[in-house]
Amino acid sequence: MILKKLVVATGVFEILHPGHLRYLEEAGKLGDELVVIVARDETARKRKRRPVISEQQRLHMIKSLKPVDDAVLGDLEDMFGAVVRLNPDILALGPDQDFKEDVLEKEFEKRNLKTKVVRIKDYWKSGLHSTKLIVELIKKQ
Repeated sequence: MILKKLVVATGVFEILHPGHLRYLEEAGKLGDELVVIVARDETARKRKRRPVISEQQRLHMIKSLKPVDDAVLGDLEDMFGAVVRLNPDILALGPDQDFKEDVLEKEFEKRNLKTKVVRIKDYWKSGLHSTKLIVELIKKQ
Protein backbone atom coordinates (compact mmCIF):
# COMPACT_ATOMS: atom_id res chain seq x y z
CA MET A 1 0.00 0.00 0.00
CA ILE A 2 1.38 3.39 -1.01
CA LEU A 3 0.70 6.19 1.45
CA LYS A 4 0.00 9.55 -0.14
CA LYS A 5 1.25 12.72 1.47
CA LEU A 6 -1.79 14.93 2.11
CA VAL A 7 -1.40 18.71 1.96
CA VAL A 8 -4.08 21.10 3.17
CA ALA A 9 -4.31 24.76 2.20
CA THR A 10 -6.82 27.23 3.61
CA GLY A 11 -8.31 30.57 2.71
CA VAL A 12 -11.35 32.70 2.08
CA PHE A 13 -10.76 32.97 -1.68
CA GLU A 14 -13.22 35.87 -1.94
CA ILE A 15 -11.98 37.25 -5.24
CA LEU A 16 -10.08 34.48 -6.97
CA HIS A 17 -6.84 35.96 -8.35
CA PRO A 18 -3.38 34.93 -9.60
CA GLY A 19 -1.95 34.94 -6.06
CA HIS A 20 -4.48 32.33 -4.96
CA LEU A 21 -3.66 30.12 -7.92
CA ARG A 22 0.08 30.41 -7.31
CA TYR A 23 -0.38 29.62 -3.59
CA LEU A 24 -2.34 26.48 -4.43
CA GLU A 25 0.14 25.42 -7.12
CA GLU A 26 3.03 25.74 -4.67
CA ALA A 27 1.09 23.99 -1.88
CA GLY A 28 0.30 21.12 -4.22
CA LYS A 29 4.01 20.57 -4.88
CA LEU A 30 4.52 19.72 -1.20
CA GLY A 31 2.70 16.39 -1.42
CA ASP A 32 0.63 13.98 -3.46
CA GLU A 33 -2.86 15.30 -2.80
CA LEU A 34 -4.10 18.84 -2.12
CA VAL A 35 -7.31 19.49 -0.21
CA VAL A 36 -8.38 23.09 0.33
CA ILE A 37 -10.40 24.27 3.30
CA VAL A 38 -12.56 27.22 2.24
CA ALA A 39 -13.51 29.57 5.06
CA ARG A 40 -17.18 29.75 5.94
CA ASP A 41 -19.02 33.06 5.43
CA GLU A 42 -19.31 33.52 9.20
CA THR A 43 -15.60 32.92 9.70
CA ALA A 44 -14.68 35.34 6.91
CA ARG A 45 -16.86 38.01 8.53
CA LYS A 46 -15.12 37.56 11.86
CA ARG A 47 -11.54 37.46 10.52
CA LYS A 48 -11.55 39.75 7.48
CA ARG A 49 -14.74 41.21 6.03
CA ARG A 50 -18.23 40.29 4.91
CA PRO A 51 -17.89 38.08 1.84
CA VAL A 52 -19.71 39.11 -1.32
CA ILE A 53 -19.39 35.68 -2.92
CA SER A 54 -21.10 32.91 -0.93
CA GLU A 55 -19.18 30.06 0.66
CA GLN A 56 -20.85 27.55 -1.66
CA GLN A 57 -19.80 29.52 -4.75
CA ARG A 58 -16.25 29.97 -3.44
CA LEU A 59 -16.08 26.24 -2.70
CA HIS A 60 -17.25 25.42 -6.23
CA MET A 61 -14.62 27.74 -7.75
CA ILE A 62 -11.79 26.24 -5.70
CA LYS A 63 -12.86 22.68 -6.54
CA SER A 64 -12.63 23.54 -10.24
CA LEU A 65 -8.96 24.59 -10.09
CA LYS A 66 -6.43 22.22 -11.64
CA PRO A 67 -4.02 22.00 -8.67
CA VAL A 68 -6.86 21.12 -6.24
CA ASP A 69 -7.82 17.48 -5.65
CA ASP A 70 -10.71 18.33 -3.34
CA ALA A 71 -12.11 21.19 -1.26
CA VAL A 72 -14.28 21.34 1.83
CA LEU A 73 -15.88 24.08 3.89
CA GLY A 74 -14.33 24.97 7.21
CA ASP A 75 -15.89 24.13 10.54
CA LEU A 76 -18.25 26.64 12.15
CA GLU A 77 -17.69 25.41 15.70
CA ASP A 78 -13.94 24.83 15.74
CA MET A 79 -11.42 26.64 13.54
CA PHE A 80 -9.29 23.46 13.53
CA GLY A 81 -12.16 21.02 13.06
CA ALA A 82 -11.67 20.43 9.33
CA VAL A 83 -7.91 20.03 9.79
CA VAL A 84 -8.50 17.45 12.53
CA ARG A 85 -10.91 15.50 10.30
CA LEU A 86 -8.50 15.58 7.34
CA ASN A 87 -5.40 14.85 9.45
CA PRO A 88 -2.96 16.16 6.82
CA ASP A 89 0.78 15.64 6.71
CA ILE A 90 1.29 19.32 5.85
CA LEU A 91 -0.69 22.52 6.32
CA ALA A 92 0.49 25.07 3.75
CA LEU A 93 0.15 28.73 4.71
CA GLY A 94 0.21 31.54 2.18
CA PRO A 95 2.73 34.37 2.57
CA ASP A 96 0.07 36.80 3.81
CA GLN A 97 -1.86 34.52 6.17
CA ASP A 98 -1.54 35.87 9.70
CA PHE A 99 -0.92 32.62 11.55
CA LYS A 100 2.31 31.70 13.30
CA GLU A 101 3.66 28.31 12.29
CA ASP A 102 4.86 27.32 15.78
CA VAL A 103 1.53 28.26 17.38
CA LEU A 104 -0.37 26.14 14.86
CA GLU A 105 1.97 23.19 15.31
CA LYS A 106 1.51 23.34 19.11
CA GLU A 107 -2.26 23.35 18.63
CA PHE A 108 -2.00 20.35 16.32
CA GLU A 109 0.13 18.50 18.88
CA LYS A 110 -2.56 19.08 21.52
CA ARG A 111 -4.99 17.42 19.13
CA ASN A 112 -2.66 14.47 18.48
CA LEU A 113 -1.88 15.54 14.91
CA LYS A 114 1.58 15.27 13.41
CA THR A 115 0.81 17.97 10.84
CA LYS A 116 3.80 20.07 9.81
CA VAL A 117 3.15 23.72 8.97
CA VAL A 118 4.94 25.09 5.90
CA ARG A 119 4.86 28.74 4.88
CA ILE A 120 4.75 29.26 1.12
CA LYS A 121 7.23 32.07 0.44
CA ASP A 122 6.20 35.34 -1.15
CA TYR A 123 6.25 34.25 -4.76
CA TRP A 124 5.20 37.51 -6.40
CA LYS A 125 6.57 40.92 -5.59
CA SER A 126 4.12 42.81 -7.78
CA GLY A 127 0.87 42.32 -9.63
CA LEU A 128 -2.63 41.46 -8.54
CA HIS A 129 -1.79 38.89 -5.88
CA SER A 130 -3.93 40.18 -3.02
CA THR A 131 -7.69 40.51 -2.62
CA LYS A 132 -7.16 43.59 -0.45
CA LEU A 133 -5.03 45.21 -3.18
CA ILE A 134 -7.60 44.38 -5.87
CA VAL A 135 -10.43 45.87 -3.79
CA GLU A 136 -8.39 49.04 -3.19
CA LEU A 137 -7.67 49.39 -6.92
CA ILE A 138 -11.36 48.92 -7.78
CA LYS A 139 -12.35 51.60 -5.28
CA LYS A 140 -9.94 54.05 -6.93
CA GLN A 141 -11.55 53.58 -10.36
